[in-house]
Amino acid sequence: MDTIASLFSFITTPVSWVIVQFHSVYGAMFGPDTGWAWGLSIVSLVILIRICLIPLFVKQIKSTRAMQTLQPEMKKIQERYKNDKQRQSEEMMKLYKETGTNPLSSCLPILAQSPFFFALYHVLNSIATGDTIGVINQSLLQSAQKAHIVGAPLAAKFTDSASKVEALGASLTDVRVVTAIMIVLMSASQFFTQRQLMTKNVDTTVKTPFMQQQKMLMYVFPVMFAVFGINFPVGVLVYWLTTNVWTMGQQMYVIHNNPTPGSKAQASYLDRLTKHVAQHDKVSKRRDRVIVKAIVAKGRDRNEFERKFINGLSKAGLAAQPDGTVVKSDAAAAAQAEDGTPTIAGGTPKRQQPKRQSKSQRQHGGAKVAGETDEPKTSLTKSDEPEDAKPAPAAKKGGAKPAGGTRSKAQSGQRKGPQRPKSPSKK
Repeated sequence: MDTIASLFSFITTPVSWVIVQFHSVYGAMFGPDTGWAWGLSIVSLVILIRICLIPLFVKQIKSTRAMQTLQPEMKKIQERYKNDKQRQSEEMMKLYKETGTNPLSSCLPILAQSPFFFALYHVLNSIATGDTIGVINQSLLQSAQKAHIVGAPLAAKFTDSASKVEALGASLTDVRVVTAIMIVLMSASQFFTQRQLMTKNVDTTVKTPFMQQQKMLMYVFPVMFAVFGINFPVGVLVYWLTTNVWTMGQQMYVIHNNPTPGSKAQASYLDRLTKHVAQHDKVSKRRDRVIVKAIVAKGRDRNEFERKFINGLSKAGLAAQPDGTVVKSDAAAAAQAEDGTPTIAGGTPKRQQPKRQSKSQRQHGGAKVAGETDEPKTSLTKSDEPEDAKPAPAAKKGGAKPAGGTRSKAQSGQRKGPQRPKSPSKK
C-alpha cells in the first residue's frame, strides 16, 4: 500500500494544503489539537472532492443505463460469435462506437477519486511515522499526532503493534474497537448502496449476465473493504466511510427523482407524479417535464409503467404533450354529457345495454314500460255512457267481431298483427 501511495505523491501537496485550510477553520472552533478539528477537515475534503465529481457521476449514470439498454444486443453478439473471440471483440467495439457508450464510464468516479484517496493515505502514514509532508510542517505534524477520534489516533491502524499505538498516546484496545466499528459501517454502507441499486433501479425486463455480475459485486465489494480496511489508518477510514455515505445518499436521490426506465423505482416515481399532476393539473418541476417528454417521445415503445402513467393522466382529464407539459384533454374533460349520460373518449355518450327479458315477457310482447300498471287505461274523450246504450257495430260477412269491439289478443307464442292465411293442405 505504501508503494502505491508513493506513486501519487505528486498530489499530496494539494491534498495536504486543503486539509490545513479546513483545519484552520475548525481549529478555531474546536481547538487545533482535537480530533474534531482534524476529523472534520478530512470529511470536508471528501465533500469538496465529491462535489467536483458530480459531472462524472452524471456521466456514470448515463453510461450505466446505456449499457443496460445494450445488454440484449451484446448477448446476441456473444452467441453469434462464441467461437470467434476476435470477431466478438470487434463487433462489441463497433456496437460501442455506434451507440456512443463506453464501459469504463461507469468506473469514472472511483478512478477519479483514487489519486486523492492514496494521497491522503500517504499524508496520514507520514504523520504516523513523524515525517513532514506537503504543507504540513512540524507544528502541524505534532498537532495531528495528538488528535484522537473516540480515543483512536488519526494515524493508527488495526494491525499496529501495542508499542506503536502507545507512542501515539492511545491503547491498542481503543484503536481496534474504533477501527472495527468503522470497517463494519464502511462495508455495510457499500453493501446497502449496491443492494438498493440492484433491487430498485435496475430494469427488471432485461435478464442478462450484466445483472448477475452486479449481484456478485454486491457481495464482493463489502468483503474487499473489510479485508483492506484493517490496513487503513483511522483518518483514511473516516475518508472512505464519508465517501460511502455520500455515494449512498447521492444514489438514493437519483433513484427517487430520476429512476431507470422499467425499474421498480420508476413505477413508484410515476405513481407519485400521476397523483401530483392530477392534483395540480400541471408538471411543476423541470426534471419531471424532461421525464414526461421522454415518455411521450417513446410512443409505442413505452414500458408497462409508462403506459400506466399515460392512462392515469387520461382518466384525470389530462394529456401529456411532446414538450413535457400537460393540458386538459377535450375528450376527457367532460366527465358527463349535458343530460348526465356518462361519456367515453371522444365525448360520445355510452350506449346503454338493454335489460335482458324473461321468456314470459318475450312471449307476451316484451317487458312493460316503467311506470305502467296492470289496470286498464281510460281515455279522456271516452263517453261516460253505459256500454249497453251504444249501438252494436254491424257484423261483417264471415263472422261477428268479439264483444266490446276490442281486438282479440294474440295467442301465446303467436305473432301480433294480421296473420298470413294458411295454404290449403295437399291431400
